[in-house]
Parts: sequence; structure tokens; C-alpha cells
Amino acid sequence: MSGAEALAAHLSTGVTTVARTWEVRRRDGRRFGFTDHDLDLQFDGLVFRADTGMSAAAVQQGTGLSVDNSEAVGALSDASVTEADIAAGRFDGAEVTAWLVNWADVSARKVLFRGSLGEITRSGGAFTAELRGLTEWLNRPVGRVYQAPCLAVLGDAACGVDTEAAGMWAEAVVTSVTAKGGMVLSGASGFAAQWFQRGRLTVLDGAAEGLWAVIKRDVLYEDGVREVDLWEPLRAAVAVGDRVKLIVGCDKRFETCRMKFDNVINFQGFPDIPQEEWVLIHPTATRSRGGGSLR
Repeated sequence: MSGAEALAAHLSTGVTTVARTWEVRRRDGRRFGFTDHDLDLQFDGLVFRADTGMSAAAVQQGTGLSVDNSEAVGALSDASVTEADIAAGRFDGAEVTAWLVNWADVSARKVLFRGSLGEITRSGGAFTAELRGLTEWLNRPVGRVYQAPCLAVLGDAACGVDTEAAGMWAEAVVTSVTAKGGMVLSGASGFAAQWFQRGRLTVLDGAAEGLWAVIKRDVLYEDGVREVDLWEPLRAAVAVGDRVKLIVGCDKRFETCRMKFDNVINFQGFPDIPQEEWVLIHPTATRSRGGGSLR
């Protein structure tokens, strides 16, 4: 008998011992378990804690393409969900699975909801998290965009560049933090200036461990010191001595794909596509009349 069948048989008795449980799996792989029962429950290798004050509104589900939605409310604590982790964005987009479970026999359970965390707000020592169902993905536009720059993300399956290969990354140590949130680094002097521009910076330890941001500016000074600025500041403090990992950057241009990565065969853009004003150009208004590109 499956867990859902066992739960159905239990519910049919009329006298029930059921509770709700939630698993939250963050993008960094950490798992958190919560329950509205008065005792901790355990299954699937996870302890569902009862001391978090976790509760959830009724899940709204439909057969159309509207987004299933609900919200979960719980207490902020050092042992489970902390205010610092929420502020740092560590729970943004985390996967959520909710069960109805027989707390007297946890093998009798059924999944009620599967989705992700949306907007999270916090106040008064508690947090409120929006739960977004799987149908949300059906509301997102998909399809190919025809444009000159490459559409692939550096290192993904479409791109094919191995960002873990030698020369594609470097590990450095933060020697100082600028007033605008930039970082001065040591240990990454063996790369050309702007090598990591538009690349990715990931913090390896400290209060911001695991957080990452896109590099806006990469400057290499004569003494080998490197300074990087980020497009958006990290949502946790970076201290002197923290280690960071720099991933090579790509500006999505055809020339960069050819000269920097030797990866033209996987270029996902259309470098010769005419620009919008091309249709407005009369043949007599251009100097190039050889049948080639008017760019």
C-alpha cells in the first residue's frame, strides 16, 4: 500500500491523527523541515521541527494555468530560518514540498503542494513567505530571440565553455572593501585586465559564503592588485580575509567568442542580422553597394 493509499485509509476511519509538514530546499542544497504538529516528525532523512511556529494558509489549486498560491508563516530563529539568511536572499526561489501526514505513522502521507518560495517579508520576529505553484512556469514567455549578441549563458549546455578549466577562474583574497561595495583582491594577478568583467564573483567563506554577483568592472593595477565592482551589492557583509572565486566574463559578442574562447561553433547569436534602421536605408544613401552587410 502506497503512502497516499495508507493516508486515505486512515482518513476513512473518521478519527484522524494528521498534521502538515513542509520541506524547504535552498539552492545551496540545504534542507529545512517544518511541521504544525506539537512534536518533531522525521521521514525522508529530514527532521521536521515543531518549534518554529510554522503554519500555512489553505493552498489554492485549479485546473487552469493560473498560479497556485498560498503563504507560509513561521518564527525567525537561529536554529531554522534566520533574519540574516532571508536578508541575504538565501531562501529566494527555494523549492517547497508540503505533505499531509499521519503523525502516528509517518509512512502514511500525501503531497499537497509542490512549488517554490516567492516574496518573503519579515517583521516582529516572524517571516511570511509566498508559495508559488509549479504552474507559474507556464506563464513565462519562451522561444528564440533573434539578436546579434549571444543568448547562451557562459558555461551552460548551449555555450559549452568549461568555466572550471585552467585560465577560466581564479581564487583571490579580499584585502579591502571600497565605499561603494567593490573589493580589492590579491592572488589573481595572472590574468589580463577586464578578464573577469561581466563574469561572476562567488564568496567562498565568511558571512556572505555562497552568495554571488555579476562583475561590473575589473581593473588590474601595476602592482598586481585587482579591484572589482559589482552590478548589485551582495546582501551580506564581505570582510577582509574572505576568499572569493572569480569566473571569466563574456560580453556576448561574436568577436569575443572567437578570440577569447575559440567557441564560434556554439555562438548562439546572429551577428549578421540587419538592424532595424536597415529597411529605411535607400541604396543611394549608403557608400557600400557591393551586396554585403550595410553595417
